[in-house]
Amino acid sequence: MNGGSLCLLPQIHALAGPASFSARFKAGMARLGVEVHHDPLRSDTRAILIIAGTRHIQPILQARRRGVRVVQRLNGINWIHRYRKTGWRHFLRAEAGNLLLAFTRRFLADSVVYQSRFARAWWEREYGKTPVENTVIWNGVDLTEFSPDGDECPPPERVRIQVVEGHLKGGFEIGLEIATGFAAALQKRVNLPLELVITGDVHQTDMQRLAQHNPKLNIIWTGVVAPKQIPALNRQAHLFLSTDLHATCPNSVIEALACGTPVAAFATGALPELVMGDSGRVVEYGNDPWRAELPRFDPLAEAVMEMLEDQGRFRRSARQVAEEHFDLGKMCTAYRQVLLQS
Repeated sequence: MNGGSLCLLPQIHALAGPASFSARFKAGMARLGVEVHHDPLRSDTRAILIIAGTRHIQPILQARRRGVRVVQRLNGINWIHRYRKTGWRHFLRAEAGNLLLAFTRRFLADSVVYQSRFARAWWEREYGKTPVENTVIWNGVDLTEFSPDGDECPPPERVRIQVVEGHLKGGFEIGLEIATGFAAALQKRVNLPLELVITGDVHQTDMQRLAQHNPKLNIIWTGVVAPKQIPALNRQAHLFLSTDLHATCPNSVIEALACGTPVAAFATGALPELVMGDSGRVVEYGNDPWRAELPRFDPLAEAVMEMLEDQGRFRRSARQVAEEHFDLGKMCTAYRQVLLQS
């Protein structure tokens, strides 16, 4: 790498999303022979990648004066707090976060990497275009870690739906309502018992409420699981349901595709970009997702019947799409080009 290194900011230890990207980015760059650290003031730093935003503005400015290139990786804009009651503290944090992201994009970044075409259009609609260069790089996963290869398979005696989200609270409880509403609509169409597996951080009160409101629905709550357990969960499902509204490039969807699990989703966010061909089915939302209204469930339930009837075709297509578009090595190569221009 001509004696240089990359700085990744901020250093993230949280659940899912940016934390998953950070760990995968470091692993993927190491395979390319690129050292990644978290100190912008290291003398051998050639470029800084900011994941969303960071408060470490002063050291970034110092690094820029030394000629260090600054690239911002952007996902979406905080929005759910404007339409659902999340508390005033969450509201203020979300709006402050948006201002920090917009400031970094406008004044610090030499280049912007958007996670999807949807993310770029969203930012340009809300905050205008920037004079700096930009590109779209989808997320990637390790295709050997997330793979159809394994002893697990969907149960023949029942239909299994898998949902994986880091957090299903803080305004995003709507994902639980989407999951149960879809499962109830699909249950009316299949001749087998149906089970809905929800993996993620959920409040106990929401679990109890949904169980009471859906007494005939078999809901399995796994809680938060280790990342290494996700491939087995995906392989055991007939389909993966994406419940995240306006997701810019959800890792959980890419992981499911890599495991050969076809994806069912509503046409919000980047889902129409990611779920290609017979890797799944994406249908129109039917109501206004920007106001956090619930979708119309019947069209999606009807669409996935084809997926259940021809699992082989859809599972092969899901894996093929992952191999062609969401390989971690390809993602890191694209980032190296943007960061190091080599």
